[in-house]
Amino acid sequence: MLFILTNVLVITTISIIFSIFGIQGYIREEGGIDFTALLIFSAIIGFTGALISLAMSRWMAKKAMNVQVLNPDGPLNDYERRIVETVHRISRTAGLTDMPEVGIYHSPEVNAFATGPTKKRSLVALSTGLLEQMDDAAVEGVIAHEVAHIANGDMVTMTLLQGVINTFVVFLSRIAAYIVSNLVKSDSMRHIVHFACIIVFQIVFSILGSLVVMAFSRYREYHADAGAAAYAGKDKMIHALQSLKRTINQVDTSQTSLNTMKISTTPKAMKLFSSHPDLDDRINRLSQS
Repeated sequence: MLFILTNVLVITTISIIFSIFGIQGYIREEGGIDFTALLIFSAIIGFTGALISLAMSRWMAKKAMNVQVLNPDGPLNDYERRIVETVHRISRTAGLTDMPEVGIYHSPEVNAFATGPTKKRSLVALSTGLLEQMDDAAVEGVIAHEVAHIANGDMVTMTLLQGVINTFVVFLSRIAAYIVSNLVKSDSMRHIVHFACIIVFQIVFSILGSLVVMAFSRYREYHADAGAAAYAGKDKMIHALQSLKRTINQVDTSQTSLNTMKISTTPKAMKLFSSHPDLDDRINRLSQS
């Protein structure tokens, strides 16, 4: 959600700046829309927002969660060194040539996340609650799941998907705004209505587009579970999910913008907006694979 929120704010900001300076280019002088120019305009704005969000993802996650990065060449206690070595070992098994940064964030929640703009600039972060309450087998399963996200290139794939969604959000919002503004008879009010409608429609279409992004996010969780089963063993991944299920009430919800990066449980009414499938579904799918 932090990735998506940043993306929405970026494309909205760019849209406002373009509108203020009159950089539109897709509205013909004689009236009507140049759809080819609008599509190009939309793609520039759409992919700029997604790519900026991706570039900032690791930095934002570190700052938001106050992640303490463990330096493998620095002074570490035995447990911290074992965590780093486990991440590196599983990363090599997954075929990664550049090891992810390994971090710990102080929270009683039992959780972890992976992020980063590329496989070479990635981060695996674990909560102190997870390290304190899970046994070694479950921790290894969680680490394998997060490494699988990196190996699968999920952040880059999500960026490309978000860029496409953004493009259509910008494209459709401007068509809708043009139609609505043309219903206004006053020339002076028409420009104001057009500008306001662009922002409103862009936010509404972004929310609808997030349904597609969240559907992909749920798919990538199943895929990462399968990858973790291959890297660390199916039994360890199932054990990790079962351990998470027992401690799901300890998820820290104070950082709501980061909830979709982490394991979570969601009311049925909000399933379409959930980034993670139900833990029972994930356990059943792994058990039957």
